[in-house]
Parts: sequence; structure tokens; C-alpha cells
Amino acid sequence: MLFHPTKIKLILLLSVSFLLALSGNSLAVDKYAPTWESVTQHDNPEWFRDAKFGIYFHWGIYSVPAFGNEWYPHYMYNEKSNRHDIFKHHIEVHGGAEKFGYKDFLPMFKAEKFDPDSWAKLFKKSGARFAGPVAEHADGFAMWDSDLTKWDAKDMGPKRDIVGDLEKAIRKQGIKFITTFHHQWLWAWYPTYDERYDTSNPEYAGLYGPKTKPGDFKKPKPDDEFCQLWLNKVKEVVDNYQPDLLWFDSRTNKIGEKYRCEMLAHYYNRSLEWGKDVGVTYKNQDLAKGAGILDIERGRMSTLSEFEWLNDDSIDWDTWCHDMNPNYKSANRLIDGLVDIVSKNGNLLLNITPKANGEIPLPVQQRLLEIGKWLDLNGQAIYETRPWVTFGEGPTEVKQGHFTEKHIGEFTAEDIRFSVRYNEDKQVKSLYAIVLDWPANGSVLIESLSKKQKALGKIESIEMIGSDANLKWSRTADNLKIKFPSTKPCDHAFVLKITGEISRL
Repeated sequence: MLFHPTKIKLILLLSVSFLLALSGNSLAVDKYAPTWESVTQHDNPEWFRDAKFGIYFHWGIYSVPAFGNEWYPHYMYNEKSNRHDIFKHHIEVHGGAEKFGYKDFLPMFKAEKFDPDSWAKLFKKSGARFAGPVAEHADGFAMWDSDLTKWDAKDMGPKRDIVGDLEKAIRKQGIKFITTFHHQWLWAWYPTYDERYDTSNPEYAGLYGPKTKPGDFKKPKPDDEFCQLWLNKVKEVVDNYQPDLLWFDSRTNKIGEKYRCEMLAHYYNRSLEWGKDVGVTYKNQDLAKGAGILDIERGRMSTLSEFEWLNDDSIDWDTWCHDMNPNYKSANRLIDGLVDIVSKNGNLLLNITPKANGEIPLPVQQRLLEIGKWLDLNGQAIYETRPWVTFGEGPTEVKQGHFTEKHIGEFTAEDIRFSVRYNEDKQVKSLYAIVLDWPANGSVLIESLSKKQKALGKIESIEMIGSDANLKWSRTADNLKIKFPSTKPCDHAFVLKITGEISRL
């Protein structure tokens, strides 16, 4: 009897499946297809909602000049940009881009003092629950051991697998490992069309990217070859390092839709093989709604969000990489920001600024340790918490959206933020009212916790975390008044723990 070829294939497939079943294996069937409809069925990981605070770092060749910001390689070739100071600096210090191209910084990026274990221990002490490197920035230099390009940290510069070394060290501390990607910006990042510069030399195309035309940076989208390499690099990092979270900078929508969908499907399917809950972040409308976690750069939500989100911000007001003239935010500013973000159903991903030699500047370390000290005492009001029925109250305005951080003033004792912790039955165990400064008159008035607030019934107890003082309080139709103890339990935001009849969101 002759069988149709389709039947023969089916018989062979069933036979293989039977043999694999006998051996305890099964055929891998991808759950996610490379379509928006499929990848939006993926759920964001619960660990992300619990973690609240993470750290990443812009560290690469651009850390060598340590001037301006991480866009140095873009501006050093661009006389007419809004950062003429960088163009001028490059002429004064290095003789101009005609003589000294970006590639010429690479031998100076040695990372000779880089100690991944010390870094990871610092992250642990800071209270971070997820951390990891910029895997590739817009400059075209991969920070991992790549088979797709020779322009990587294993083959050049530091001569070591930076991503791999950090993955091992960070996981050793029990911290979730993340990688961030910015390499969609490489399309027309350099003036590859300008014969004056080394960027036009095909010998360096692996670093500077393909030939483009003037104006391509702002309007035309990358070709398929560029998009495929973009995808392959993400896949290589995913397959080799199994990150718990992928973070993508803006402009990811410049990459063709099919490549973005394939990236998500690949990552989500691999995570099922690993048995891990993973997440992906995106900005603006770069991915379909529901395909990942929305990220707001240097900005926040103005009120409580119904979905979890991420704020990525830098420890430096002006730059994301090390600068010889840093402008660091205070620890108090960073802690208040974390509290504000958590109260609105968000997480903070804080960028730090290592030096080219691998040292983390002492002022950065001090701020991280100060955050960790505060979290050691008050972490119960942050980690594993969920938003309450309202995020808080107070006079300080928080403008919503990207790049609004500089427009947010310093919080006061009248600015109060809430979070709740559930018990095993998913009932509210504790309500936390976090007062963002110490009241000058020794008392706070919280209007959101007045008797008018139906989500808060009878109050059983109020205590301040870190203080043994027996707090005096009274509650009226207008507010809840709490007298603070005579001494501060910490140097920053002050946490009041309230138990009683508390409704959940």
C-alpha cells in the first residue's frame, strides 16, 4: 500500500513523539507566535511587582571622554548640534573627529579596576532587587562575548565578557538579572556618509553601522539587514545569559514590526523552557499595549496607575554616564522619588555612572548605601506592597510623562504617600503612610485618612517604623492627626504603619 507524503510525515512525527514520551521528553511547542495578538497574552512577572527597586548603568567606550553625556560619540562628529560644547571639547582635547575618531577611544576603555562581585555586593546593600548592564548602547559596541560582531568587550577594550561576568555576580547575590538595549539608535547615529570621518570607512562598519544618508537619523526607518542584526543581538543575549528582564530604550518602533514580534515571541518561549517568569519594558507606543511593561524616562505618573509601570532615571541630573563634572541627586531626592513611584504602582530603575576603569564613584556608592540603609529599616512599606485606593496627598505637583523629573520640586512634610501589604488571604494586613519630610511642628495632618475615607474603618494601632514611641493620634471628619516622636528613626522619609479595618484597591 502506498501512503501519501503527508501521511508519511504524520506517521514519522507521531513515532518520534512516542519515542520521546518513552524517554521522558516531549516535543517543544512554542506557546507564543510572533504576532501582537499572541505576545500580548503574556503576563508581566509577579516578582517585578514585588521588587520595586533596580539598578542599571551606562558604561562603555563613551565613559572614556567623560564629558557631556553618553551621546558624546554622536555629537563629536556634529558641529551643528545643540551640544556644540561636546564638538568643541573634542577638538580642544583630541584634535577633532577628522584626526581622532570614536574607535580611537576603544584602547583606552580597559576596565582595569572592574570587579563584578564588588559591584553586585554594592547593589545588594543598596536594596536593589534587579540589576544589570546596558548590553549595547547607541554606539554599536556590544558589552558581551558576541559571535555576531568583533566590536565587543570580549575581543576589544576590556577583553572580557562584561555581561557574562555581571550575570554570574548579580545572580550570586540573589538579585534578578536584567539587560538593556539601545542599539536601534545606531541607525544613522554616526555620519557614515561623510568622507571626512572614519565613520565612512567600511573597515569600521561593524561599529559605526551601515551607510546612511543625511536625515536618516530623524525620518527613514532601518532596512531589513539592520533590523535582522538588531534582532539577532537580542536573541544572542537572551540565549546566552537568560535575563529576567529585557529593557528597551525609545525608538524601538523604528525596528520593523515583524522583528519586534519575533523578539518577544522568542524571549517569552525561551522563558517557558527555563521555567522563569520574565518581563520586557518599552517606551511610548514602541510595543503593542499589553506586550510588556510601560517605561517612563526621567518622569513619573501624576496619580495612581491601574497597571504596573517603570520609571528609569539617572543618579546624575544631567547625564547617564560618568562625567568629569557630575551633578548627582541627593539620597533624599532618590528615596522620596522611589516612595512616590511605588505609591502609584510603579518601580524605579536607577541608572548609575561607573568610570571607564571600572570604579563606581564614591559619591554614587554613598548614595546607594544611604538608600539601602533606609530600605533596611523601612522596606516593609516598599517591597511586596501594592497601591492603596489613593496614592497620597500633598502640595508638591508631579507632572506626568517623559523628562518631567526636573520640574518636580522637593517633597515636604505635607506630601504623604500610601502603600499596603496583604496577608495570605489577600486582605490588607497593614497600611503605610509615608511622610516625605519631618514636620517642623511635630505633627502631621492626613486628610486622606479622615473619617470620611470609607476605605479605612476602625484604626487599631499606629506606629512609626524604627521608633519605640507610643504615638498620640486623633481622627476627625477632616483628618487624621498624628504627633511624631521627639527623635527621628532615620534621615529620610518616615513610615507610619497603620493596622485596623482597611479595604484594598
